[in-house]
Amino acid sequence: MSIKPVVALIGRPNVGKSTIFNQMTNSRQALVADLSGLTRDRQYGDATYNEKSFVVIDTGGIGEADEGLGNIDDYMAAQSHTAIHEADILVFVVDARAGMIGADAEIARQLHTLGKPVFLVANKIDGVHEAAIGEFYALGLGEPYPMAASHGRGLMDLLEDITQDMPEDVEESNQDGLKLAIIGRPNVGKSTLVNRMLGEDRVVVFDMPGTTRDSVYIPFERNGKNYVLIDTAGVRRRGRIEEKVEKFSVIKALQAIKDANVVIVVIDAQEGIVDQDLHMLGYALDAGRAIVIAINKWDGLSDDKKDMIRFELDRRFNFVSYVKVHFISALHGTNVGNLYPSIHRAYESSMFKVSTNRLTQILEDAVAAHPPPMSGGRRIKLRYAHLGGHNPPVVVIHGNQTGSLPKSYQRYLENEFRAVFKLEGTPLKVEFKMNKNPYADKKPVLTKGSKYKNRLLTRETKYTKRPKKN
Repeated sequence: MSIKPVVALIGRPNVGKSTIFNQMTNSRQALVADLSGLTRDRQYGDATYNEKSFVVIDTGGIGEADEGLGNIDDYMAAQSHTAIHEADILVFVVDARAGMIGADAEIARQLHTLGKPVFLVANKIDGVHEAAIGEFYALGLGEPYPMAASHGRGLMDLLEDITQDMPEDVEESNQDGLKLAIIGRPNVGKSTLVNRMLGEDRVVVFDMPGTTRDSVYIPFERNGKNYVLIDTAGVRRRGRIEEKVEKFSVIKALQAIKDANVVIVVIDAQEGIVDQDLHMLGYALDAGRAIVIAINKWDGLSDDKKDMIRFELDRRFNFVSYVKVHFISALHGTNVGNLYPSIHRAYESSMFKVSTNRLTQILEDAVAAHPPPMSGGRRIKLRYAHLGGHNPPVVVIHGNQTGSLPKSYQRYLENEFRAVFKLEGTPLKVEFKMNKNPYADKKPVLTKGSKYKNRLLTRETKYTKRPKKN
């Protein structure tokens, strides 16, 4: 068995690479819009054609703005060149509508020196005369594959030739693993943290809010364990989200939270804790995900500033006291390694298993120590409990009049379960079910004797004289 082949999509910005990526992976993983330079990081996806599997890399544009240090296009180009180095097969995408330009010729010249198989794709052929595609023969990369990626036309011919020499019996590259979503406001250091955890510059880091626009899934291995890091776009307050692309980026970030097993909420220590940090934490809690909090840019802060942040944490984050907080520096790597034990404890807590008997015993002990209050003159009875789900864990309690149980008592039971099982980093949902009377909808079956007595009772009632009114 061999490892999956890697296919990289390269070309100038806005030629349709991300659209082809989504078509190949049969997904909407890559963000697509009519805007140049939308893709900035390497995006990986799995593709299968004719029972042959391979990995596809979507890249940012190269060839137009590779000059000038400090320009974000330099970082995008570096990401693309890294993907070219990783790939076994290269798919060079050009724009049939725009025609061949000097940047295409320069990219082709570099590809000739690599000695790797290159497939030339002329995308956006809708409304373009065939003669216009002929000019791309001058690139010396063979016959172009005409394609309209937005409609999927021409893709099968490309896939047929790409996979022709691929082995059918390939080893599944283990892309699955613990999914970790890195979320936070713009420019808090999410991408820097991702690169630090990976040990390489896999995502673009630039001192400008909004550098990351798409959610980037990055599989990696650490100490024999598989992970998938999800770098997300920073989420600003709704009133400050103006660009159409940024709105899509926020949607992708929220989807990444739901897709993750554990969410790492990154907060900028230099700016302090703001309301949007609480909103980001709320998104993760609403999705029911296990959580770890990373206070970034901790190095270099004064002692007074550190004390103030700790005070704010105790005051504003007291409703998630079960979440582990780490003070880190993603740039220098300080305490980043300590995130992993908390990540695993949070995930294990979110996936814990327990028998119904054990849960019911804990419920009985909690009720014996602190009985539920009366409702309508009757004592609320909680009979048994069982586990109803994972990530987040759900405890379902059955009893009578559970709808009258006060919120304070519900929190008491939640804290009891959390303390007994030592749950850390995960929300815990406690649901209550009211026992239904099994005979409520059934009519009683009367015997002959009962029917006779009912007739007598009806007759006596009918002929009994009512007392006269005075």
